[in-house]
Parts: sequence; structure tokens; C-alpha cells
Amino acid sequence: MSLTLDEARARAAALSEISYDLALDVTSPEDFRSRAVIRFTTTGGGTFLELHRAGSLDVTVDGETVTPAYDGRRIPLDDLAPGKHEVVVDARLRYVTDGEGLHTFTDPADGERYVGGYLGLDITQRLFACFDQLDLKAPITLSVEADPAWTVLANGLPTGHNTFAPTPPIACDLFVVAAGPFHSVRWEHAGVPMGWHARRSLAAALDRDAAELRRITEVCFDHFARIFDEPFPFDSYDQAFVPELNWGAQENPGCVTFNELMLPRERVTDDDRRRRAMVIAHEMSHMWFGDLVSPRWWEDAWLNESFADYMGFEVAETAAGYAGTRVSFEAVHKPGAYDADRRRSTHPVAPSSEEVPDVATATTIFDHISYGKGNAAVRQLVTWLGEEDFLTGVNAHLTRHRFGNATLEDLLSALDAASPRDVRGWAEVWLRRSGHDTIRVTRRDDVPVLTRDGVRPHRFTVTAYTPDLEPAGSRLIDLGDEPLVLAEWAGLIVVPNAGGETFARIDLDPLSRDALTGGLTAVPDTLARAVLWPVLLDADPLRLLARQLPREPSPTLMAAALTRVRDHLIRRVLPAAEVPAALDVIATACAATGEEDEQRAIVLARGLAWSTADSGLLRRWLAAGATDHGLSLDPDLRWSLVRRLAELGGVEAAEIEAERRRDGTDGGVLGAVEALAARPAAEAKAAAWAAMTDDPDISVRRFRALAAGLWSPSQREFVAPYIPAYVAAAPSLARRGSAFAAEVGRAFPALALTDQEHDVVRAALRDDVPTVLRRHWDDELDDRTGG
Repeated sequence: MSLTLDEARARAAALSEISYDLALDVTSPEDFRSRAVIRFTTTGGGTFLELHRAGSLDVTVDGETVTPAYDGRRIPLDDLAPGKHEVVVDARLRYVTDGEGLHTFTDPADGERYVGGYLGLDITQRLFACFDQLDLKAPITLSVEADPAWTVLANGLPTGHNTFAPTPPIACDLFVVAAGPFHSVRWEHAGVPMGWHARRSLAAALDRDAAELRRITEVCFDHFARIFDEPFPFDSYDQAFVPELNWGAQENPGCVTFNELMLPRERVTDDDRRRRAMVIAHEMSHMWFGDLVSPRWWEDAWLNESFADYMGFEVAETAAGYAGTRVSFEAVHKPGAYDADRRRSTHPVAPSSEEVPDVATATTIFDHISYGKGNAAVRQLVTWLGEEDFLTGVNAHLTRHRFGNATLEDLLSALDAASPRDVRGWAEVWLRRSGHDTIRVTRRDDVPVLTRDGVRPHRFTVTAYTPDLEPAGSRLIDLGDEPLVLAEWAGLIVVPNAGGETFARIDLDPLSRDALTGGLTAVPDTLARAVLWPVLLDADPLRLLARQLPREPSPTLMAAALTRVRDHLIRRVLPAAEVPAALDVIATACAATGEEDEQRAIVLARGLAWSTADSGLLRRWLAAGATDHGLSLDPDLRWSLVRRLAELGGVEAAEIEAERRRDGTDGGVLGAVEALAARPAAEAKAAAWAAMTDDPDISVRRFRALAAGLWSPSQREFVAPYIPAYVAAAPSLARRGSAFAAEVGRAFPALALTDQEHDVVRAALRDDVPTVLRRHWDDELDDRTGG
């Protein structure tokens, strides 16, 4: 049962002055105690609290013990008199291993245990009894009973041993608690206590990066203090790398959690640093946009994510000093947004509330539209309005609704007052409509002409190049209904949106396309190449990769091109018989001889590790602990080699187990799981499938590793029986929860399917398929068959 919009509106109209006093006891490894004291004022009548699958339950209402008709999800509160009430819910709940609730994790490196409340849509109720909706914000006071040797982290400022001061009013899905023997680096900046934390076995990695992490934190904090009128709204600011977080990070007020993938055990690449800086800026911007001011309902989730995603890339690039962050957005994130906007599941960046009728539907809009397209739309808005007017409107909005909830209309009112432009007209075509425009380059004789297919106003940079791809000029232009004739650039190559300021498909004229296809890497501007790589890859991916990848100077663009070809061509399109030849093209493009740039060498080695069929090379690298050119193998690269060797039938279970023992970490456990599943043997596939489907408590990461090993585009004879088995089993697996449902959807067979196999999926979709899984399957069908 998922909360509906109508239920949320009715409950919000009836309730006010809510507060929570929460006590948790996590000393038992079997289950935990959750005692919540909920105080509120009501207009009278009935309402309900949410609490998911309590093992035991005691409830008092205004001091009187009651026995509510608890159904495992909701606690009815009937016949309440108007006025103030106090409800106490004392329950025992199960830990989870899927990251939705109070997650438990035991570190194989040292046997230490960690727990973490990673919340979100419809998840707070798995930790404590609450009114689980966005617009019933409330202060939360917390105390935790835990191992005395543990560190406990939470939203509020510590007031004693594992006790925390009441938070300001926050949405309950933003509550967080994390406990375990964390290694911590603490300091104070601008009067705010700050800290970075990681589990004990990652202490060396945290200490290695601590100075950089502190610098980014302080630079971003100071930047937001300059551009926002509202001061930092919380009492402290902790940031913690926590085990098995399902997302990249989560913007819990005063205590942000990060996926541990952002703290690599060994090698940290330049792209790793850029992404981490972007995510730090993204989550910190949420302290204002999302936490201080929150949406009223989930149709305005974009107000959180689009704004933060824009700020993350912008601030990492311009304030934190990570040049190339915008390049990564254009090359890595924006292409996925264009893909998403062509599917049947596309939706407006800002849908109407009626288009999000319940929380289950809301979970499906945290996607490439809300992030990638929304980010691009915000950047276009800033370009179109000017940064000064944009920030004036944003600041008025934040001040007017501080510690409250707001809607798109509220933001538009503030922006409209700050700018002479037609902000509402802009929002109608950019935010309220799905789809995107196409910007075309045509020729009148030899003169380039820009036209727009669509309805949106665009402001962007257009750049001209000589036939030898030397820069010949650049202009910031506005494009609307009327064609734009570029007479001064007759005979030149033209690249629209060369600065990535807008969100529109690019259709190049034949002269420009031919010149750029043949000489893409000669374009000197990396951001322009980031715009062009995805456009040209769509036309002839293997040919472009073979010709241009070895000459591409940007490791970011190299990695993005390799990933797109692998995920879209190899794993979705090519028949099994054509996969080996395609992989050979990729391996040849990656086989650099003596690459001097270490960052490029890393990308090429990683690409070669998943594409080569040369078992001798794989074994040689493993034995040496380095590539033929002396690049040392970090754990991820080493496991990629083992996985590919297993896929080729070149390694047995005993050797994989020896690698797992050699590694000794949770990453090694997952690497071994994937490699074992990747072996081309019926027994290996059967064991992987059984592991995916027989354990009701399997972790998200283990399920993901098994699926990654199970499906191989070149092993159709071994995996074909599991295609219908997956379709049959997936709906039941997906009912475990939204995060696990998403993982089941991402486990869709990663190889080209036959028409008959696609029909099996279509037939299943005519039955009862959970909302999140249905979205993933519909998208896969659209990407593979057009519907």
C-alpha cells in the first residue's frame, strides 16, 4: 500500500505542530527497538501513522494503551478529539540488507558491524512510526542505545553520549542515523562543527583524501554562504561514507551519506575526484533547496534534484576548481537524458500533481529527466535569465518558505518578480511539457542556417570551424521560430550548442558531420567534443570508436564513449554472433602502446579488460600486478581482468576463491561472486540464478553482482533459459521494496533478445507488475525495439 496524493492532502489538512522524540536500541544483531513519541495537533476525526512490519507493537494514545487494527503497514488513530495528542509507538523491527530501512552490514575485512538508517520515499516507516509524507515537517529528537565503542551520527547536534538535539522542522524521509566503529576526521569551519567519516577498514583511504575532502567542503560552504541570503540552516555538518548505500549520496540535513564507491581503496582518478566534488556540492546545495525548503508533494521532486544537480556541476567546476566537470555532464549524463526523453515513460520535468497519484509512482520520476534534463533546463534558465536575476528569485523563494514546503508556482512567482522576462511562459514549454527540440544545421548554397524543430526558446553558443577544424568564431545566440542565417560563416563547419547551454538534439548538415566524423579529436575545445561525441556515436559507433578513441586527449570522453558503446550496442543491440568481432574492434582501439598519460592509460586498460579475448594478456597482467606498460592494477581493474578471464572460460572456481582471499574486502567478495557467475558453464549459470532468487534477504549489491556475471552477450547458449525465468520471477522479487525492484529491473538480460523473447516481456506486462519494475521493463523495450 503506497500513500496516495489524496490521502496525503487530507492528512496534511488535518494535522499540524508535529514533533518526534525517537529512541533506538541497536545493541541486538537480530532486530532493533524503535520507540517513537509523536506529538501533534489535529482538527479531529481519524488519521493514521505508518510503520512497516513491526514484529511486536505497543501503542498508547494520550497515556491510554490501545490495540489498533494494525495491518503491517498502518496504525489507525480513530476518533481523535480536536486538539493536541501524544501517541507512543514501541516496536521491534527487522534490520534490512537492501538499504531501505535500518540496514545492517558486517565488514569482511575486520568483522566489524555497522547499521544505517538510509531513508527516502515510503522508507522512514521501516525505522519508526511516523506520518510519512513530505509536507508534514517536524523536529526530530534522537537517542540511541548502541555498542559503547561505536560512533553514532545523526541529523541533530550531539548533546551527550548518543543523544541529539531536536532538529529544525524537516521532512521525516530526510532523517538519518548511522552507527558503528567509524574512523572520523573532525574540525570546525565558520562556527559549524564538521566531519568526514568512514568505516574503520577504510581509514587509510579517508586519511589519504581528508585534506582534499575538507577543502572541497569549505570551498562549497563558503560559496553557498555568498550566493544564498539564508544562512546555513542546520547546527552541524557531517559527511559519511556508509556501506551499501543504494544511491550516490543522500542529502540528510546536517549529516550527508555517501556511497563508498566515492572513496576508492587505492587509485583515485581525476574523474573520480571531479565526480566526488560534484556530489559534495550537489548534496550541500540541498541543505537549502530540498531541506530548508521542501516540495509539498513528489511532482516537485525536480525542485530538489534538478536544482542540486545543476549546482553540483556548476560549483564543482567554477568554485571548487575541478575543471572538466561540465564536460562529464555533457558526455556522461546528458546523453541518458536524451534517451529517456524519447521513451514512452518520459514525463515533464515538472509534472502535475495528478500525474504522480501515489508514492510508488513518485519513485519512478527520480530519473534522467529529473536529474539530467532538469539540470540542463536549469542551466538554460540561468543562461536565459542571467545569473543575477536567477539568484534574486531563488533567494526570495528560500526566505519566503524557510523550513516549510513550496511548489513550482511559488518558485515561478519569485523568479517572475525578479526578472522582466516571461518566466511562466518559459516554464510552460520547458518544464510542463515532455520531449525536446532539435536544432538543425542546413545550408543555403554554402551558408549555414540554424533552425529549430520544437517550441522552446534557446540561448546557446554556436561555434564555427575551418575545414581543418581550426576555430573560426563563436557567438552566443537566441534561436526561436525564425531561422538564423550565419552568412559570415559561409563554407565553415558549424557546431550548435558548443557550450552545452541548452537541451536539444543536434542535427548536423552533411558538410559538418563528415568533417567532424573524420577529425573529431582535432576539435580543440573539450566541451564542444563532449557535445559531439554522443551525436556522432549514434550514427556509426564502432567506426567512430576505432578511428577517434586512440587520439582522444580527454580521459573523460574516452571513458564515456566506451561505456555508451558497451551498454547500448554490445548489451542491447548486437546479436550474439556479432559480439566477438565488435569486442575485437573495441579491444584494438584500447590497445595503446606505451601511453604516457596515466589517466588515459587507466581508461584504455579498463576498456581492454572487458573487451579483449586474449587470455594470455589477462593472465600476464594478473601475474605481474600491472599492465604491459607498467600501470599497476587497482582492485577494480584486477577484478575486471578476473571477470573477463572467467567469461572466456580461462579460470576456475578455486582460482577465483584464491583471488577473493587475496583481496579480503567486501569488494573482493562481490568480485568473486560476479566472476563465478560469468563462467561459460551451465552449472555456473544455474548456481548464479539460484543465488539471485532463493535468498529472500540477498543484498542489493550481491544481487547486482550475480546479474552482471550471469548475463553475457556472447554466452546466449548458456543464458537463454534464464530469460523467461527472469521474466517470470522478477515481479515477485520486485515486491520486496522500491530499491530492490529497481535493481531487479536493472538486471534485465544484458544481451540482444529475439522478437519472441521481447513478446514474453510484453505478455508479462499485461499482468500485475510492480510500478518500479514496470517502468524499467517498458524502458528496455523502448530502447531495444521502440516499444
